[in-house]
Amino acid sequence: MLFERRTRQGLWFVCEVDGKQRATLRQEWTDRGVPAADQRLAAEGLTALRAVIDAMTAHCSSDHRVGE
Repeated sequence: MLFERRTRQGLWFVCEVDGKQRATLRQEWTDRGVPAADQRLAAEGLTALRAVIDAMTAHCSSDHRVGE
């Protein structure tokens, strides 16, 4: 984490990813501060969701090229 930023919307953490990119996360999205709600997704669920989105994106891109 590089630094915190407080706005009207709440507390945000600015983090460095792989030494070259920055990601900004709301405090609620981390393990800091208020305990997480029971409905949060586990890492495995987020990984599976990403795989579905990637597959859909690839499929839509290939469909678009075929129809041109």
